[in-house]
Amino acid sequence: MSVAPPVKLGLRENLAQFSLLVLVNAFVGAMVGMERSILPAIAEEEFELAARSAILSFIVVFGVTKALTNYMAGRWSDRFGRKRVLVAGWLVAAPVPFLLMWAPSWAWILGANVLLGVSQGLTWSTTVIMKIDLAGPRKRGLAMGLNEFAGYFAVALSALATGFLAAEYGLRPEPFYPGVAFVVLGTLLSVLVVRETKHHVAQEAASVANASGPHAELSAREVVMRTSLRDRDLSSVSQAGMINNLNDGMAWGLFPLLFAAAGMSIAQIGTLAAIYPAVWGLGQLFTGAWSDKVGRKGLIVAGMWIQGVGIVMIALGSTFALYALGAVLLGLGTAMVYPTLLAAIGDVAHPSWRASAVGVYRLWRDMGYAVGAVLAGVLADAFGLSVATLAVAALTFGSGLVVALRMRETLQTEPRVALADGQP
Repeated sequence: MSVAPPVKLGLRENLAQFSLLVLVNAFVGAMVGMERSILPAIAEEEFELAARSAILSFIVVFGVTKALTNYMAGRWSDRFGRKRVLVAGWLVAAPVPFLLMWAPSWAWILGANVLLGVSQGLTWSTTVIMKIDLAGPRKRGLAMGLNEFAGYFAVALSALATGFLAAEYGLRPEPFYPGVAFVVLGTLLSVLVVRETKHHVAQEAASVANASGPHAELSAREVVMRTSLRDRDLSSVSQAGMINNLNDGMAWGLFPLLFAAAGMSIAQIGTLAAIYPAVWGLGQLFTGAWSDKVGRKGLIVAGMWIQGVGIVMIALGSTFALYALGAVLLGLGTAMVYPTLLAAIGDVAHPSWRASAVGVYRLWRDMGYAVGAVLAGVLADAFGLSVATLAVAALTFGSGLVVALRMRETLQTEPRVALADGQP
């Protein structure tokens, strides 16, 4: 009878499974990247939607469903296991490429984005949680950097590919053909090769208990309240995540329209739509590990403010070069923020309720897509694209200020976790 190998925490100790999860998350990111450069054009040209708020409705339904599913993914991962939730997410994604190819009305596109939001909430949340499980406390920033690099670099490549396919063959159905391959490969890898990681959580929880004494479980309501409001670090991270995705939702929906209004071609719009997530994705190879050395707070504050500068540059620009520079700055700032926020959650939350805390954080973060799309659409209809973009830039600067004034540094030589009494 064979004996199971001992459970070890760390990237090197779990390199094969960690690398596999990086690849799986690349397919997750590629699924959402299909929409980033061409769906607003489909709304205008095929379904004759004129109001910006109507065009951005697909981001609203995507953001709301993804946000709510993020929360449930955290709870379900604790209850049923990570792998089952991951596989379920891929099964939900299966109809999405076909709906985007053949949808006869805008309502069908919205339905596809409901499914896409549920799928993204289940799959992306679970890959984040599983990587945190495997990495342990010492390389958490690097682990999140690698995860988010894979996802968002794949978003960029997918957006670039769909933009060029649309320029060559038209808006539908050819640009969505790769989505079928993404679903098949992601599902097969998740079913056949990915392994459960809950035993790694038990190992880390035991070591934390030995270091800090007895720990009481938290109810779902307590986790929500602590992550959203009561813990100054967790709640600062949650609001920054929300504003970060608020400006991403605006970039997703308004930037293609803004670029088109400035006379950019479909191929140029596809390139610009890819620059921002490409810089974001590549930058996270370095920023996540950087936060393990220099801390989380400074990178979050600086990253939010650099995002704001990039958004202002795009709002006031009129040429491809200025738009590209603004997209680079927006991507750089986002790269500084994105993995660092997730690492900060892992720094503070106890392993026994960390998956649930990640789910609550991602609930607020991805609700930013919906808030950003509604806000940007209403302001764009009332005052124009540039005013809407500048308003989002102001919110981004303000969010960085909140972190600067309220959040403490969460990276410690010894892991600092929020225990049941609320004190670190």
